[in-house]
Amino acid sequence: MDNDIARVLYSKADIKEACERLGKQLTKDYAGKRPLILSVLTGAMFFTTDVVREFDVYSEIDFIDVSSYKGGMESTGTVDLVSDLSEDVNGRDVLIIEDIVDTGRTLSYIVDLLYSRNAKSVKICTFLDKPAGRVVEAKADYVGFTVPKEFVVGYGLDYQGYYRNLPYVGVLKPEVYE
Repeated sequence: MDNDIARVLYSKADIKEACERLGKQLTKDYAGKRPLILSVLTGAMFFTTDVVREFDVYSEIDFIDVSSYKGGMESTGTVDLVSDLSEDVNGRDVLIIEDIVDTGRTLSYIVDLLYSRNAKSVKICTFLDKPAGRVVEAKADYVGFTVPKEFVVGYGLDYQGYYRNLPYVGVLKPEVYE
């Protein structure tokens, strides 16, 4: 898999530092609260695990699976709810943990869903933010890294289901997907 990567953007050490930084900030911001952490599957599973290990606050974890890429390189423009969360969010502080905010469609869909179910508050913690990809308004409250408009894989992010297990984030060589 390493041979398919044009260049590494964030090393394992960079990622560890970002998770520690975010965990400390979240611990401070959620002191005295008991948030529901909502991990967006499948891409955010590694990031969620590593950030939550650094998060020293009583919290519950749940998962939601939504899809807009359908295995491709670009969003299809529609968001499908593949697997709903199991916890009731009514009156809860919810922290969405996402792998990447690109077009903003997925995040907007999830935030609207949570507020329609009467969440008390909704904040977003994303591993990667790609503002150049936005087509709808979406803003993360906590960001690991801001990335350029390139196709990135690794540490949970995939191309056709592969590369999620890379311990770093890299730019996928164009010849792999063209």
